[in-house]
Amino acid sequence: MSPIKTSFISLVIIVTMGVAVAVAVAGKTHVIDFRWPNLYPEGMAWDPLAQHFIVGSLNHRTIHSVSDAGVVETLISDPTLPENVTVLGLTVDFTKNRLLACLHSVSPLPPFNALVAYDLRTRRRLFLSLLPSDPDSLIASIGRGRDVANDVAVDFKGNAYVTNSVGNFIWKVNEEGEAWIFSRSPAFSRYPSVMGENEPFNDCGLNGIAYVSKGYLLVVQSNTGKMFKVDEENGKARTVLLNQDLVMPDGIAIRRDGVGLVVSTQKLWFLKSDDSWGEGVVYDKTALEEEGFATSVVVGEEGRAYVLYGHVMEGINGKEREGFKIVEVRSERESGEEHVWIYVLLGLGLAYFLIWRFQMKQLVNNMDKKIN
Repeated sequence: MSPIKTSFISLVIIVTMGVAVAVAVAGKTHVIDFRWPNLYPEGMAWDPLAQHFIVGSLNHRTIHSVSDAGVVETLISDPTLPENVTVLGLTVDFTKNRLLACLHSVSPLPPFNALVAYDLRTRRRLFLSLLPSDPDSLIASIGRGRDVANDVAVDFKGNAYVTNSVGNFIWKVNEEGEAWIFSRSPAFSRYPSVMGENEPFNDCGLNGIAYVSKGYLLVVQSNTGKMFKVDEENGKARTVLLNQDLVMPDGIAIRRDGVGLVVSTQKLWFLKSDDSWGEGVVYDKTALEEEGFATSVVVGEEGRAYVLYGHVMEGINGKEREGFKIVEVRSERESGEEHVWIYVLLGLGLAYFLIWRFQMKQLVNNMDKKIN
């Protein structure tokens, strides 16, 4: 066999094996099972430097790291926090290597809402900021419910933005830990709740929040299914016009390509916008395991979407559990497009092979003519 033919066959084999591996990898999602007694994590973050997930706890004054193999370690244990405080939303400020966490105490404990910051290198607490109530809010005027510091996002300057789910406003906490009410936009109270009066979390308003580098925040409102775009400078908010309302949205994350990921206990929605989120389109959605009660979504390594199955309702109802999951979730539409490209590559490989065979045949015929 000639060296040219041997090299070409070797190339075809390598390309074919590479495509086969790509197909196999594309078809397998990443599932991380991890165990910790009665952890019941509601919030989750991804630490791009340490390459692990970070989760909070419904009942413990602890924050834990979870490796991609499911190994759990106590990252933060802070006994100076109020007993039985709940650690809700989390985010990693990777520019300053800090971890930010929302703290909340549920009834019958005394009201407590704060944002705490820890240095991820030393694990030392940097500040604990108590979040002020709004004296003009419905909560204060008629005593309905209590403030809930739910989720947090951070900008590149180190400013943190925290959603108040019952008060329907946003706090801002600067890098030094100074906190104030940042946005109480009328847009947040413009729409009626679509949930029944006796349904769980019917008073849960502003929830998941994400920072977009173009200078604004995206916030979802659970009991109305709306999304808002909030200016990072003045707190002005306007409704993002979607092609469909979201049903009980909870967490939100933004991929590097600008795609928005919104999670509920039942679905993960994939959204995109061509006008910096004046309008948006839900272009795909993936059903989730309802029993796991998904509450958080993050963008992990290589832009993959991961949701947290923290079984929070079991924890609220006083049950005991050790096993939890972090699961990669993919868009079927995007996966289909990836498979199309794989088939295109296979087709191109076959085309090159046929062209090579034709050229070799012509070469052999020409050589035979010269010999004869």
